[in-house]
Amino acid sequence: MPDPTDSTTEAQPLKEEEGAQGSPHSNGKDDCWGRLGLSRMSNWRTAGFFLSLFLCLTVVFAFSFIIPCPVRPVYLHAWNHSVPLAATYDFLAVTRVNNDKVLDVLFVFKAPEGSLNITCVNQSLPSPCMFMSAVAGTNGETLWERPLASEFHWAQCGLVGLGKEGGGCLLSHANQLTAINQHSGEILWQQTHPPTFNSKLPVLTVPDLDQDGVSDVVLIGPGPAQTRLAILSGKTGAQIGSEVDLDSEKVFRHLLHTTAKGSHYVLLQKDSGLYGKALWKIAVQAKAGSEKSLKKDKGWEKKTIADSGQVLLYKSDSVQHVLSIADGGTTSNLLVVPQGSVELIHGDSLQSLWRTNTSRLLSEPSLGHFNKDGTPDVVIEEDIGNGTKRVIILDGSTGGVLWEANLWSRPNTPQPSSVNTINSFSIFVLWGEMSSETNSSSGASEERFSYMLNPQHSSVLLEKSNIIDHIIAFKATLLESGRHACYIMLTGPQGEGLEGTVVLTKRKLKEDIPESRVLRLGVSQDGETDQEIKEAFNRLRFSKDI
Repeated sequence: MPDPTDSTTEAQPLKEEEGAQGSPHSNGKDDCWGRLGLSRMSNWRTAGFFLSLFLCLTVVFAFSFIIPCPVRPVYLHAWNHSVPLAATYDFLAVTRVNNDKVLDVLFVFKAPEGSLNITCVNQSLPSPCMFMSAVAGTNGETLWERPLASEFHWAQCGLVGLGKEGGGCLLSHANQLTAINQHSGEILWQQTHPPTFNSKLPVLTVPDLDQDGVSDVVLIGPGPAQTRLAILSGKTGAQIGSEVDLDSEKVFRHLLHTTAKGSHYVLLQKDSGLYGKALWKIAVQAKAGSEKSLKKDKGWEKKTIADSGQVLLYKSDSVQHVLSIADGGTTSNLLVVPQGSVELIHGDSLQSLWRTNTSRLLSEPSLGHFNKDGTPDVVIEEDIGNGTKRVIILDGSTGGVLWEANLWSRPNTPQPSSVNTINSFSIFVLWGEMSSETNSSSGASEERFSYMLNPQHSSVLLEKSNIIDHIIAFKATLLESGRHACYIMLTGPQGEGLEGTVVLTKRKLKEDIPESRVLRLGVSQDGETDQEIKEAFNRLRFSKDI
């Protein structure tokens, strides 16, 4: 039978200790040493606590003050970058130059001297010469400038893997091709155009054919007798193999298309329609063995015309534009614009997905998201006569009309543009002039009007009046995810190569909202006030992708 005192000790241990202290059998010396041990243990515990507290505070201090937190770039909502006594060209590139998380702007101008006091004469170039300039998206300051020989033909930036470092720009100017590091402005390589033809069409970036770890580029241009093609190394600019004869017909535009099986085809827009030629066949003709890394597509090979070795994608003698539209699948669909219609073709089966009749288009179609189905919608401007244009947004899935409005077709106004939001739709920027009783179609005024369209409030437009010089290039874009939606505008003397003041302008889209007028298209159904409409625009947040 257990001792009843055991249970008492378990339940009330402190009582037992008190009893032990008062016991006649206890030793006074031992009791003193016990108290001293407890006191020392208490001191060690206190020291340990304060040491832990000190270490925690040191870590907090280090992360708060010594190790800097990421700093958001400080940017101006609007800036102007002016170049006096200069000419400019229809080229704008928005890409990353420095590391401040805000995209930057590249453009080209012709002048005796650049913004950084670099002169053509000092660079042993005829004056005036051409400058490629990189401008900070945050404040419009020049990051670098690269003087080059004139005249300018075309430029492409953001070419991944160009040269030995990161992305780059490739320029065609004078009789040269120059690859430039877009981050530093350094020349990566420089080559003369292939001697038998001078390409005026921008390059195509293709997979690595010479196995040097860098993507290569394809030049297409007119030769003495027919259209020719040359493949250049992206690393050095040296020609890979020999030139390739493509066709006796003139090629107006081209693009690189990838089938569902991963086979690459060079698409050629010609007088008789749209054709494709397998890249592996071109590589074999240029240099046998360079095609080893390229895939073949048996389905497309069966569609190849034996005489030309090309695939007929679209038969028409009036093709004006061809656009590649990603649909989220393994291949992109093709938007073909012949005279009198707009048609979407499946990028693999080449079957027509939809077709919409139109009158004459005034500009190349652009893309955006009006609804939330994830498929890019198509914005077109068609001429309806009497100086008037109809802006139409077509459903990318069906070709049906989602939205339309008539505007006066003012001269020197950019084509529609758009910026995506985090809410799965885009904000569209349109140019023209809304008809009213007080204006006419004469177009004599220097005033130009831009409009912002929010698909969530599709019965209204925000109208902004602009008095600006001749517009050379315009782009609505996103410089920083979530917040830095803006438009970039390049203005200068009317006529390519004419001298005057060139101005590159950045303005945040939301800066235009307070100065804009709310225009209601017909009878508005939402019943919201003008201020509520503007607040809806102000609440928007923007995204690079949808």
